[in-house]
Amino acid sequence: MLVLKCSTKLFILENMLKSHFPESLKVYGAVMNINRGNPFQKEVVLDSWPNFKVIITRREREAETDNLDHYTNAYAVFYKDIRAYQQLLEEHDVINWDQVFQIQGLQSELYAASKAVAKARLLDLDIKLASFKAVHFSPVSSVPDHSFLTGPTPRLTYLSVSDADLLNRTWSRGGNQQCLRYLANLIACFPSVCVRDEKGNPVSWGITDQFATMCHGYTLPDHRRKGYSRLVALTLARKLQSRGFPSQGNVLDDNLASINLLKSVQAEFLPCRFHRLILTPAAFSRQAHL
Repeated sequence: MLVLKCSTKLFILENMLKSHFPESLKVYGAVMNINRGNPFQKEVVLDSWPNFKVIITRREREAETDNLDHYTNAYAVFYKDIRAYQQLLEEHDVINWDQVFQIQGLQSELYAASKAVAKARLLDLDIKLASFKAVHFSPVSSVPDHSFLTGPTPRLTYLSVSDADLLNRTWSRGGNQQCLRYLANLIACFPSVCVRDEKGNPVSWGITDQFATMCHGYTLPDHRRKGYSRLVALTLARKLQSRGFPSQGNVLDDNLASINLLKSVQAEFLPCRFHRLILTPAAFSRQAHL
């Protein structure tokens, strides 16, 4: 195991990962954030340098942790050789198996390999797999056209930390204190876009996560069919692209409204899928919010 700390090597790694798109996008996003201030206190673990076969990004060991917070206790993975991934996972202190955590990636063998290592280590873990379509936005070269809006031009701005409670209550994965804290941190650290009503309350929004992924795009029911979701998605994609980040996202197969929206803005559906594993030790099974 090698923890890559050298800033020069981390920038070299960022460029190297581009040649492995789209499978490397999650790790690439995490590395970009590390190289731009590291607001989420991440670090990079490899099997070797520079001829690596596997990369894992994880929370810095010095960072404060909550053993129930699988949102923040998140690992992104890219491998060239699945056996190298399994071998690195088997090493001591690469993964903190004693907390609820998640593993993300865009490669299909991630679940089976992670489960095999957990079984070999005789760990009593529950592993939940979710799989999504992975998408990438085409370049948004100008301010999005407002002609598709069905009402007056809305007030377009960004989220504040005080909005985190609303996001926590409306996110399908939210509704708990760990998620509330996580969302507040995302809003504080990464780009967001929202439409506010005449009272200044958010009615439609999108945020960016620790892997530079666009997520939690949502419009309150009373404000749907006005074109807000399209406006927010295109504006957030443009904001990310202007900073050099890939404008990537994920969508569930049965979320037809979001899929149709993505098709309408010519987003590219990638050949690989996004896989998220949530791993819960038996000791936390009654406490975890999944």
